[in-house]
Order: sequence, then C-alpha cells, then structure tokens
Amino acid sequence: MSSNKDSIGRTVIVALVLCVVCSVVVSAAAVMLRPMQQFNMDQDRKSNILRAAGIVDPSKTVDELFEQITTRIVDLQTGQFTEEFIPEAENFRRAAGDPSMSRALSRGEDIASIKRQPMLMPVYIVEADDGSIQKLILPVHGYGLWSTMFGFLALEGDLNTVAGLGFYEHAETPGLGGEIDNPSWRASWVGKQIFAEGQKDNPALRVIRGAVDTSERGAEHRIDGLAGATLTANGVTNMIQFWLGESGFAPLLANLRAADDISSVDVIEQDAVTEVDEV
Repeated sequence: MSSNKDSIGRTVIVALVLCVVCSVVVSAAAVMLRPMQQFNMDQDRKSNILRAAGIVDPSKTVDELFEQITTRIVDLQTGQFTEEFIPEAENFRRAAGDPSMSRALSRGEDIASIKRQPMLMPVYIVEADDGSIQKLILPVHGYGLWSTMFGFLALEGDLNTVAGLGFYEHAETPGLGGEIDNPSWRASWVGKQIFAEGQKDNPALRVIRGAVDTSERGAEHRIDGLAGATLTANGVTNMIQFWLGESGFAPLLANLRAADDISSVDVIEQDAVTEVDEV
C-alpha cells in the first residue's frame, strides 16, 4: 500500500525544513551584511556632522572631509574631556539606556523631554592651525510633537555664533513640524547668537511664533517659527535651552572659553571614567 504524500505529518516536516532553511539564510545574510550596515550608518553620521558644520566639497569623499574633524568625549558634569576615546560614549543613544552611563532627569530639569541623559557625550571639533577652535559640532536631541528629534548644532569658534543646524532623525508631521528639514529654515539659523551679552550660562536663542522682525532688539537670538507646528517649534527651543544650558554643554563651553587652545582643557583621569563592554 503506497504512502500518503499529502499526510499531515509530511506537510509539517516540509514546513519545518523550510523554516529552518529560511532562518539560516536570513541569519547568514544579517551577519554578512552587518559590516556594510555599520559602514553606512557611520557614513550617514559623518555626513550629517559635516552638513551641520557647512563642510561641503563634492570632489572629496565623506571620509576625506571628516579628516578635518576630531572626535572627543566629554564628561557633561565637569565639562572636561576624557583621557581616551570611549566607543560606548560616542553611541550616546545606547549609553542613555545604560544606567551605568546615564542619569535619570528630574521633571524640572528635563525640559527637552529625553528622560535620561548620558553622562558622557561626543563632540566634534574643527581645529585651526594654532590649536584654537574653528568650529564645534554638538549632538543635540529633544522631543517635538510626535517624536524625539536628533540633530547636530554647529558653533563658530567664538562658541556663540551658530554655524549650522541639521536633523537626521525625527517623525514630525510632513509639511508642518517636518519643516525643520527645510533648507531655508535651517539656513535661518546661521549667524544667530546662542547667548546674550554677559549671560553665557543662559541660552537666549529660541524659535518664536511668526517671522522675526530683524529691526527689533534681540532679533539675533530669534528664529522664524514654523506655521502650524507650534509644539515642534517649542520642542526645538527646549532642546537648545537644555543642551546649551548647565545640564548640557555649558560646562564644556566655559572650559573652552577659558582655555588658550584645545590641548589646555583639563582631562579627566582614566580611572574616573566608567567604561562598559560593547554590546
């Protein structure tokens, strides 16, 4: 008597074999493609940093342009650089989820609505030939209407004038809050002043409602609003207020202003820096 090729048992076996084969193929592909994915992510990060800093040259690759930039890791509490590069700290989004590398923010200080803040953050520096800062690029993030907005804010060597701003990830409403990606709006940030005269610990820059009246006093601290996107605009303001304030990069900026050059900024001893194994 011939076996039944359409039996339930045979069908289950075939399905299981297919599942195993597909799982092996998908796993192998993921492993093989991981270096390429990591490379693309790294290139995208570098591209966004360069764009915020206004460093563009079509004749050069991203890596060639990025040679102008030095990556440093800073302790936010002291405003000092760490003694050595810490990969886990550069991936600040992963560090924010690690209790050993981040701190929970109180409701009063968490104006950017990020909940946890990494204790170490990367900064990106373009140095002049004499060792002074030509540009300083800071990673910033804060909550808008629908999402956390991630971007880079570039400052000129005076550590007060905006050289550029760019967002590389957000989920704000296209045509409304999504206008933070509009090149015209991003360009309106260039040349604006972060701090008012004599108030280097209190950021004055903010996004307002409507258009900025350039004839008014304080116009250098104001950015045109986003029509129909008040909450997104408020989120951008809160983000700037947080990351340029005392809980953010203000201690670093104070140290850099007081230093003759980058190399004279105090460095944290290695044993004072918490390191964790890469995940």
